[in-house]
Amino acid sequence: MLQNALAGAGYPRHVLVACSGGPDSLALAAVAAYFARRGHVDGHPLTVGAVVVDHQLQEGSGEVAARTAEALQDLGLQPVEIRTVTVAGAGMGPEAAAREARHAALEAAAGGQGAQAVLLGHTLDDQAEQVLLGLARGSGTRSLAGMRPARPGAGNAVLLRPFLELRRAETEEICAVEELDPWHDPTNSDPSFARSRTRVEVLPHLEEKLGPGVAESLARTAAILQLDADYLEDVAESTYASLVVRDGRDLSLPEEELRALAPAIRFRVIAKAAADAGGQQPSYRRLLAAEALLRRQGSAGPVELPGGVAVYRLSLAQLEESKDAAAAGAPDGTGSVPREPARCGKLVFRPQKPPAK
Repeated sequence: MLQNALAGAGYPRHVLVACSGGPDSLALAAVAAYFARRGHVDGHPLTVGAVVVDHQLQEGSGEVAARTAEALQDLGLQPVEIRTVTVAGAGMGPEAAAREARHAALEAAAGGQGAQAVLLGHTLDDQAEQVLLGLARGSGTRSLAGMRPARPGAGNAVLLRPFLELRRAETEEICAVEELDPWHDPTNSDPSFARSRTRVEVLPHLEEKLGPGVAESLARTAAILQLDADYLEDVAESTYASLVVRDGRDLSLPEEELRALAPAIRFRVIAKAAADAGGQQPSYRRLLAAEALLRRQGSAGPVELPGGVAVYRLSLAQLEESKDAAAAGAPDGTGSVPREPARCGKLVFRPQKPPAK
């Protein structure tokens, strides 16, 4: 699995294992250490380092990080470093805040070591849990597609998940064979976290009531939806590029062409415009409110979208009035060079906060 992942990533020369000390990431480190000792993958040179992120969220986390770093050094990984982070919970839940701090630390470590890839120990069980959580939230295709085996990171290193087809019990077997003593994070069984409840209560209950293979089926669903999501994303991206008109910081999309799009593409194009204007990914309810402007029912806006972006509809009459006013204000009274009249109205996306300096 790791060999295929590295081949798919173009055989990076130096990779970084992100290791918490748990069974999954420690097993991944042991497999990576095998290739590090060989010094190559399929004849391509390879060195392997590691990073342990100490979130400082539990008593004794520093000792756990130090013990994990020692185990990684014993495996032969070099260099091994510990990154201590402070998890800021402003505006997000504790899990999301920890994930953001961890990814920033991994990016910094990869940059410092010159790693072209970061290896993450997520398993098939993690993928199944991700799909279940997406279903519970009523998420769309992209969320239900789960975690990707490979995706670009925030820096120059690609993030690889070579164990997404491996069950968690198998990583524990690898640790036992390698005589490794993994750390078991107590929050993984803490019912106050939705993911923990999914892991220790929901998924086992589904396996008991529906029969074995539920986790594999959920992971297979994610793999199928990744193909669908990629196709829809490509179509939406090219469609958005062909429709968007920029006027300073404002963006606009012609309503006639938007209405003609298939709903799956139309919603994605509107979301892309919101993000392009500096906003965040809108919720489904906010997307519905913005899309409703195209039906010419009720208000023409503005609809407030997350991240400080407002969207409103300008009708054809309003556009013509604006053009007439501009023509009347010309010095010779004739206006500027005649332009073809607008054929339809448009949706305008306007940032509500000043641009970053």
